Amino acid sequence: MYAGASSLRAMTPLRLIAAAAALLAAPAAAEPLRDFCPDRPGLGTPPCTIDPGHVAVELGLADWTIEHEDADTVELGQVLVRIGLDQRTEVQIGGTLSANGDITVALRRNLGNPDGSGFSAALMPYASLPTGAGDWGAGLLAPLSFDLGSGLQLGLTGQVEAAPDEDREGRHLAYGTVAGLSFQLGETLGATVELAGTRDEDPGGHSTEWVAGVSAGWLAKPNLQLDLGANLGLNEAAPDLELYAGIAKRF
Repeated sequence: MYAGASSLRAMTPLRLIAAAAALLAAPAAAEPLRDFCPDRPGLGTPPCTIDPGHVAVELGLADWTIEHEDADTVELGQVLVRIGLDQRTEVQIGGTLSANGDITVALRRNLGNPDGSGFSAALMPYASLPTGAGDWGAGLLAPLSFDLGSGLQLGLTGQVEAAPDEDREGRHLAYGTVAGLSFQLGETLGATVELAGTRDEDPGGHSTEWVAGVSAGWLAKPNLQLDLGANLGLNEAAPDLELYAGIAKRF
């Protein structure tokens, strides 16, 4: 076991995220900020990055998932911290407020138009690290967006992952794609409709999930967004319904 691994497992995901953000955050840049572009809500991932020297904190206030056979799951306190390193690069640290879970660390490198305007694309390698029992995972996201004009934007997110097995003792291949159409309902209100397909080749049983989602975000202030959304399972392998709400703040 590498040095410091025992202390990593002793810390909650929230403390790890806060410590990493404090170490990586730099003094805020004086130049004008780009339009705020949170990761949430929705199934897909945007290619835009946070302004250098700034931090965005995104919090899932509540997430209610209705599984098959009346098995419900409620999750509180999903946290994502995004830290701008330069004009095209950000680092991310995410997890939940629970004592046991995974910490996800990621690096997003934008390849063009880091504000998400016009045609924008990025590459985002990531790794998930267990804070309790379990195994690590790693993968790559490839988000892109294209401005269609008239307030419409097309988004695509491809993903491939070495995902932890269900028994948490190994890894397997998982991959998928999310396609979404975003549109403005006003100057500060936007909505997105999405379709996601995911293939999971867990040794305990292969599955393919199809999910449709609708979400909306309200920019209450230039650096503050409130959001809500719903995801509907389209086949037997997917959860029946997921409802969620959250908040994102840029500092």
